[in-house]
Order: sequence, then C-alpha cells, then structure tokens
Amino acid sequence: MNVVLAENAGACYGVQRALDMALGAADGKFAAHTLGPLIHNPGVVKELADRGVLEAGSLDEITEGTIIIRSHGVTPEVHDAVEAKGLPVLDATCPHVERAQKAAAELARKGCRVIVVGEAGHPEVEGLRAYARREGAKVDVVPTPDDVPSDLRAPIGVVVQTTQRRENLDAVVGRIIEQGIEPEVKRTICSATRQRQDAAAKLAGQVDAMVVIGGRNSSNTTRLAEICSATCSRAFHIESADEIDPSWFTGCETVGVTAGASTPENQIAAVVERLKSL
Repeated sequence: MNVVLAENAGACYGVQRALDMALGAADGKFAAHTLGPLIHNPGVVKELADRGVLEAGSLDEITEGTIIIRSHGVTPEVHDAVEAKGLPVLDATCPHVERAQKAAAELARKGCRVIVVGEAGHPEVEGLRAYARREGAKVDVVPTPDDVPSDLRAPIGVVVQTTQRRENLDAVVGRIIEQGIEPEVKRTICSATRQRQDAAAKLAGQVDAMVVIGGRNSSNTTRLAEICSATCSRAFHIESADEIDPSWFTGCETVGVTAGASTPENQIAAVVERLKSL
C-alpha cells in the first residue's frame, strides 16, 4: 500500500513555538504549569507532564514555578490575574491568535457590534469575545451562517477564529450582507490553517483512504477530517498510530495522511510507519 503525506501537514509555527517555550520552562526544580492544555493534543500534553510541564485547571492551583499561557490565548481578565499572581510568566499565545484579539478590540473601539465566527466555548473564541467586550462592544459568537442574528444594525465588525474554514466565514459575511449591511471584516484565519486545508482536500481526491492525525479536541484537526470526509469515503480521524485498524484499508492501493497544526512530527512519523507496515 502506497502512503502519501499531504504537502502541508502537522505542527505550525505557533504550536512549535509554544512547545519550545514550555519545554524551556521545565527546569527540573519547580513544575511549570499551563492554564488548560498548552495545545489541543492529548499525547503532547501527557509528554509535557512527564517532563515537568503540568496542566492546571485554574490559576488557584498554581503556587510555584512558571505560569505558561496556552497557545489559544486567554481573556484579558485572566491575563491580568496571571500577572497579579507574581510568578514568572511565559506567554505562548500564538501570534496569529494575538492578531485576532487585537482585531476584535479594534472593531469594538470603532463602535461596531462584533460578530465572532467560530465555535462557542472554544478558548480562542472566548478570548476574542472578551477582548471586544472589554472595549464596550455587543458581541455575538456565530458558528454558522444560520446563527447570524436577524436584528443586525450597522456598524458591524467581523473577526474569525484562526482555524475556521474560509468558506464558512464567507457564508456568514454573505448572510450579514443580505440584511443590507456591509460589515468590516477582519480575515484572521491563519495561513497555516488554509494551507493544510487546501493540501488535505487535494490529496483526499487522489487516494483510496485518508488518515487525519490530531487531537479530537482540536478545532483545526476536526476541520481537516470534515474536509477529507467530504471528498474521500474512507477518512479516519485518529490521535495515535495505536488506533489504526488494518481492516479500514482492505482493497486500498493508496492512502493519504494529513495532520492538524497541533500534531508534532513524531506522531506523524509513527502513523506513516504503521501504515507502511500493513
């Protein structure tokens, strides 16, 4: 069976930067702590814990060591509370997420009602909403075009979760325009996300089966799985090579592999090696 890796796959700059910062904070004397998982990849979170970088559910749990702000960022209120704690702080917020936070605040300062296109409850989205609210804006989180409020009045500003699909953003903007409003749109989807989505879609149309590697709690990996499933009838979202079932590939000559932006190279290599051994 031929195994083909997507042209763009795996850990992006923001994730690798966060991992490097977290590992650098593990000095062996005091445990470093991340507020929530550093990235949405359970395997990586476990590896970090084994090396002394622990996940904390709340700031109250941290009494010593370095506090690491996760790659998805935090709300400004949490950021202030972290600084007030008086412990060493490493801000591993992805630069693309930080740019989206600034965009949300800018729209709010302009007097816009802010539409955040993204998944309600996702930590990045909660941060975007909080940055706009801090500047006095009314904020709506809109996962799909069907969720666009029907009572909009100009001015409207739109900011988007960095891992969303461009097609979803465009559809949401289209629904706003249907109400006779021309919104100001901050297109904050990161380039790495789009590259991985385009490469996955292209490969999924050329193979008999697709394997998508990454955390099931990862937004960008979930998007990749959805894209692959839309084109390839046999698409499988896994977190590790141990989940692979040989029966999935009966009759397959070629299988494609892609991975979310929160998936490191060693996890990809393990899956490719396993597939080649079938």
